[in-house]
Amino acid sequence: MPKVRTIYRGGNRFYVHPENRDIAHPGVTSVLGMLAKQNFLAPWQAKMAAELAVDSIDFVADMARRDRDGAVDYLKGAARRYTKVRADLGSDAHDYFERLIRGEYVGRVRSDLQPYVEHFREFLEAVNPELVRAEDVAWSDTYGYAGSFDVVMRVWLDADGNPTPDRSGTPHLIMGDWKTSKATYPDVALQMSAYQNADFIIDPDGNREPMPEFDGAAVLHVTDKTWAFKPVETGPEVFAHFLHLRATFDWDRDLSRKVIGKPIAKKTAARLVTGTQRRAR
Repeated sequence: MPKVRTIYRGGNRFYVHPENRDIAHPGVTSVLGMLAKQNFLAPWQAKMAAELAVDSIDFVADMARRDRDGAVDYLKGAARRYTKVRADLGSDAHDYFERLIRGEYVGRVRSDLQPYVEHFREFLEAVNPELVRAEDVAWSDTYGYAGSFDVVMRVWLDADGNPTPDRSGTPHLIMGDWKTSKATYPDVALQMSAYQNADFIIDPDGNREPMPEFDGAAVLHVTDKTWAFKPVETGPEVFAHFLHLRATFDWDRDLSRKVIGKPIAKKTAARLVTGTQRRAR
């Protein structure tokens, strides 16, 4: 079977059906982009720009004298540049995490990623999970979405839900996600609920199999300072909210552009001429 490929449309990621290129489902993370985040994004972006201005005031002043618009763009892009740096670091860390859980040799690790790698190794020792799948695609024809998940793993838990690294507890099939952000946020529940409720798993070679039944979900939050393995609720109420966002995605990209028709009456460009004006000519 052909592989799943991705494309970008209007800034959103779509997964193309491996057998029918006319079918493209939006990615789970693009659907989650419908969540309202302006309550904290705008102040955060303003803070990033303000901090950059204060921390580099002489440099910015000199730039402004030579190129005012360039200085404005430099300050305006503070949040975007920070986000890209963090995203690149997260991608590199995810690559190491996948290699480590597969038991592969990772080689030399650059200094900024060393703490993340060490913390992931501590997680592997403390939990001792069994890798089932990693970085495959969850595909839903039923609801029209797709996405690449981090890991499906089996962990052994005692009666209180704590890991038993000697695997003496009860095995649980877990949908897992690695996060390297500053904190863990509630939308990870929506993300993993979407993956769990997809129809199929498609591997990099295009092989397809039904999505299994899961015993739970968990997120591993890794930073340069610490790590924590946290259970995540992904039940019916969570998935129902994801489906609301999926509908909002269609509204935003399609239906919202069709609900207002062309004017059936409007101000004309021609100047009004009264009967009195016509008789006076």
